Amino acid sequence: MAGSTPARPAAPDTGSPSARLVRLRGTTLGTGVPAVCVPLVATTPERAAADARALPPGAADVVEVRLDHVAGSAADPALVTATLRAVRAALPDDVPVLATFRSAREGGVQPADDAAYAAVVRAAVRAAVDAGAADAVDVELATPDALRDDLLAGARAHGLPVVVSTHDFTGTPPHDALVDVLRRQRDVGADVCKVAVTPADADDVLTLLRATRTFAREADRPVVTIAMGGLGLVTRLAGEVFGSALTFGSVGAASAPGQLDAVRLREVLALVHDAL
Repeated sequence: MAGSTPARPAAPDTGSPSARLVRLRGTTLGTGVPAVCVPLVATTPERAAADARALPPGAADVVEVRLDHVAGSAADPALVTATLRAVRAALPDDVPVLATFRSAREGGVQPADDAAYAAVVRAAVRAAVDAGAADAVDVELATPDALRDDLLAGARAHGLPVVVSTHDFTGTPPHDALVDVLRRQRDVGADVCKVAVTPADADDVLTLLRATRTFAREADRPVVTIAMGGLGLVTRLAGEVFGSALTFGSVGAASAPGQLDAVRLREVLALVHDAL
């Protein structure tokens, strides 16, 4: 267990002007310094719980449980429940859990057809409702419309916040296309809108940052944007400047290219905050 890390500063809202904040246990998204989300990519419930217990104190404002990394979870929703319960029991009470099954088409590690994907999301919602084992769920925008809307309605019926996400591992769409994706996420009912892209050059990074700022000016809810890989590092650090409410940092194995160590990430976010 490492030593304590800098606390997330209470901040004037110089980033996203979100009117509707999202509160997850001890973390509020949509105001001030971006929250730090640490993904867990363990392959069993037991290893996921061990990784959660090993997090340095204060490293994570949110813990994302990457259920697609849990071997067999797409075929056995009981593993979803077991993993989320195990992680929840291992974390401090004020650290929220985001339940995510990333599809293979958007960078996940476990194949799953639409029915299996939906079964995992529904199992995560049940674990949240029945045992308080999750505080938010991720639903991909690219999920077939009727199924996606049903998953969103199921979470909404229980007051469970939903991150509606889009991940592009092939490139970076133009500014207007990125803003359109974020607006579509908002329009289908996202509590938090998320887009991750793969930049080919610095111009792509600037495109993402400009799209973030455009949407953040009009948004009434938190937005999360990331340019993956080393080239996009600035997007993980400058959320408070451009309006992104959450950033991802690793403790141990990373879940996506370009993630910084969470402890170092918090230090940089504090430096940016102090300069604003």
